[in-house]
Amino acid sequence: MLKKLLGAVQFLTILPVPSGSVHANEDDIGKSSAYFPVVGIIQGFLLALVYAVFTLIFPKDIVAALLVTALVLSNGGFHLDGLSDTVDALASRKSKERMIAIMKDSTTGPIGVVSIVLIILLKYLLFKNVISMPDQNVYVILILTPVLARWSMLPALFHAKSARSDGLGKIFIEQTGAREFFIATCIVFGITAAIILFLSQFIIIFKMIVIFIMVYIFSFLMSRFFEEKFGGLTGDNMGAITEMSEVLFLFIFVSY
Repeated sequence: MLKKLLGAVQFLTILPVPSGSVHANEDDIGKSSAYFPVVGIIQGFLLALVYAVFTLIFPKDIVAALLVTALVLSNGGFHLDGLSDTVDALASRKSKERMIAIMKDSTTGPIGVVSIVLIILLKYLLFKNVISMPDQNVYVILILTPVLARWSMLPALFHAKSARSDGLGKIFIEQTGAREFFIATCIVFGITAAIILFLSQFIIIFKMIVIFIMVYIFSFLMSRFFEEKFGGLTGDNMGAITEMSEVLFLFIFVSY
């Protein structure tokens, strides 16, 4: 368990993992997807800390920008890179084989850059709205945003097939079964329930249920969309799903 958890942290963030603590085989790497939501809670507490400290010093506009910065830097822009590569490939309107080759290319095209700018702009505006809410609501949203976003990869991994014959995406898809999906889902429910109980935010339970269902449906539909376009799912597509799920979660929460 510890090896898989550390593997998930190493894969999804730039946080240091003790040297020599992770000597994982492909099975361990792929099954570490069960602990993606735990990585989300680490990033969620980071966002809560950024808010708690800097809201005492700076105006809300700057705090919102710092929240976006913390979210991006904590995973080294890994998911943004996947989003831009996915958008570049889709915009090319080439064959499936050519689009997969475009995603493997390390360069980012103009439309990929635009997708990054737009997603960051949306997150900034959404976070700005979030931090205008009462503090208890703010902490719930900041902590759970990365949790739900990291979990959003699980439905896609569980239902999809790999578009490539190699790569990390293929390993995760092949090793993410019903057990990993179940563990990750239980972790999300447990984290959500604990936070709601601790902060006494029972009024948001219904909204959280709606969000959970919508994120699942979104992830499933995106996996089907990518399967139609690319012949399956890639690691870049996983990053794109995560980025869009964060925005979806925030949109639902700031809506009335």
